[in-house]
Amino acid sequence: MSMKCTIAMLLLIVHLDTTGQDTTSKEKENPFSFSGYGDLYYQYDFNKPANNERPSFLYNFKKHNRASVNLAILKVSYQQKKWKANLAVMAGDYTKYNLAAEPAFFRHINEANIGYDFSKIFSINAGILPSHIGIESAIAKDNWNISRSMLAENTPYYETGVKFNYTPNEKWLFSMLLINGWQNIKDYNSSKAVGTQIQFKPNDKLLINSSTFFGNERPDSVRQIRLFHNFYLSYAIQPKIKLAFLLDAGAEQKITKDGYNSWMGAAILLQYLPAKNLNIAGRVEYYMDKENTIVTSYPAGKLSVAGFAFNIDYSLSKNLLLRNEARLLNSANNIFENKNITSRTNFCLLSCVSLSF
Repeated sequence: MSMKCTIAMLLLIVHLDTTGQDTTSKEKENPFSFSGYGDLYYQYDFNKPANNERPSFLYNFKKHNRASVNLAILKVSYQQKKWKANLAVMAGDYTKYNLAAEPAFFRHINEANIGYDFSKIFSINAGILPSHIGIESAIAKDNWNISRSMLAENTPYYETGVKFNYTPNEKWLFSMLLINGWQNIKDYNSSKAVGTQIQFKPNDKLLINSSTFFGNERPDSVRQIRLFHNFYLSYAIQPKIKLAFLLDAGAEQKITKDGYNSWMGAAILLQYLPAKNLNIAGRVEYYMDKENTIVTSYPAGKLSVAGFAFNIDYSLSKNLLLRNEARLLNSANNIFENKNITSRTNFCLLSCVSLSF
């Protein structure tokens, strides 16, 4: 089915449901809601890469010196009593680069899931879901910086499977997942992966999250178990100042089964809100994958990168956001393409307009 047909179907569902409801009764609420999001960006990479694309371990805002859409989403949601469902289709650079390994049709599905609340404390979700890993999402307007940290870019943005949730009170959330794998819609082996998530929010200022992943991400003939832990906390120092700390650590069995290959990443994010419509944010980060476990496009022992990003955002209206960012990456080795040679540094400027409705 083409993207145009899919979008037309979504619009038809909303139209039929709206026109068919009893407008004389305020008690009969429309269970369907319709929303959309899009971000248009322009980015200039001072290394001037020959292929006009940012480094291979980055999947959002990928293009250099070219106006482009990073992500455009149309979404229909349904919620009535204990049932809820979401269907969202998408297009843009995020789709092209982040879902390159998926079959062509699946690359345009952002969400396709259904949920049921057994009670106030037990619920279940199934289908294509947002990832349970990380504080940053695929939707730029929801993140403190425009670009994603190297941690977020190299962990799942989505997952396919079943998620069981237990929320005993407002402070705690416990989730258990059975999923196809590490950011997979189509499963490429017979193994299923297991994930967990624990969130603790003792008050309005502090949120602590611990997420794990355990599973085989290689063909059945090889079978290498991957272990991963994601930790983050966010804290409101003051009403206008927020701090977040992110830490990833992972290990995967070597093909010889003699030990593990490991990788890790860390980041500190700071956000300042000097006015209602103004956001200033900074990010310091580090990512290391010297054994090519996650990032396979560089020689072994080469990927060790530190970075800094500085953001200034201005809300033109409730639905329109103008964002600007400067980002510097510095590698321990010459891995960045720089005018047909390699360099240790990479600097870019990024501007983005985000529209939501």
